[in-house]
Amino acid sequence: MPKKIMQVPLLDLKQQYQAIQDEILSRLDVLFKSQQFILGQEVEACEKLVADYCGVPFGCGVSSGTDALLMALMSEGIGPGDEVLTTPYSFFATSGCIARVGAKAVFTDIDPVTFNMDVSGIEKKISRKTKAIMPVHLYGQCADMAAIMQAAKKHGLAVIEDAAQAIGAGHGGIRAGAWGDYGCFSFFPSKNLGCFGDGGMVVCRDAEKQARLKALRNHGSEKKYYHGLVGGNFRLDAVQAAVVSIKLKHLDGWTAKRQANAGTYQKLFENTGLVRSKKVVLPVQVHDRHVYNQYVIRAQRRDELMEHLKKRGVGCEVYYPLSLHLQECFKFWGYKAGDFPESEKASRETLALPIYPELAREQQEYVVAQIAEFFGE
Repeated sequence: MPKKIMQVPLLDLKQQYQAIQDEILSRLDVLFKSQQFILGQEVEACEKLVADYCGVPFGCGVSSGTDALLMALMSEGIGPGDEVLTTPYSFFATSGCIARVGAKAVFTDIDPVTFNMDVSGIEKKISRKTKAIMPVHLYGQCADMAAIMQAAKKHGLAVIEDAAQAIGAGHGGIRAGAWGDYGCFSFFPSKNLGCFGDGGMVVCRDAEKQARLKALRNHGSEKKYYHGLVGGNFRLDAVQAAVVSIKLKHLDGWTAKRQANAGTYQKLFENTGLVRSKKVVLPVQVHDRHVYNQYVIRAQRRDELMEHLKKRGVGCEVYYPLSLHLQECFKFWGYKAGDFPESEKASRETLALPIYPELAREQQEYVVAQIAEFFGE
């Protein structure tokens, strides 16, 4: 038992806020005095900043990352009888939005190294009903977009990138969200670029798609009280847009610190022997730029290790404990246990450790020491 328990949260947003508090409060004071909270200049400015950051011409601010995915599907007219090829190992919204428009999620298993879509399984899953591919850039690393785009072009499919965890990530010199027809981002507070509530954005390269997205987010209306589409209330509010705009200026610096923390973990774990014994498997950077929204290891006796760490004050979490194809609400799609073995294996082995930018080396040393203690190293 350690002499002293150190508290190492999975995420500490209070430290981040303290560093930018004056800038945030000054900007919000001006906004509050204007009393202009729905769309307007703040949202338009944020859309341009995020689109420019991603390397695309258009951005459409929306109410959440979930609604970003939903709007992209709606924009493509995807609905009952259609199929969307995606991964079973992701946050619920990926498949939930497909179900909400009445389509079917057709899953392909994950690559065991990156946890992203195994592109070798794409071609055999495409049918005449397939309308889109929805890759997920999980944990902050891009899926193999070159292969995905090749398959999409061959079969005439839309590509909707679920980049909720990956703003700033890169593959082939292209940023996450800029490969496909739509790039969908979340500004949930725990994301690398988080607002003060729910928020998101869809980025795209096509002006017609952009116009359709902007109509869809406002009940399908381009002209007030005239509705060419059935949309929804998916607007990003000005407060969240202001916060995102300010934080975006700091994002690359925060990302560099996340990457440095990942490098520190690599060295610390290698010094313990846990990697050589394969009791712990570390994340691998495969593509250009991993932004480490999460630092996810595989571990033997994962659940016991998680309980041990929490008792020692170390924040940790499982992303995700149950593959989407096994979720109760998706039973009607007809999947069963064993259909996607790599996804199911990952759900039993993965564990996210603290990786936030303000994490101190002393805290990382403590985290690794507690894991080594658990395994008797």
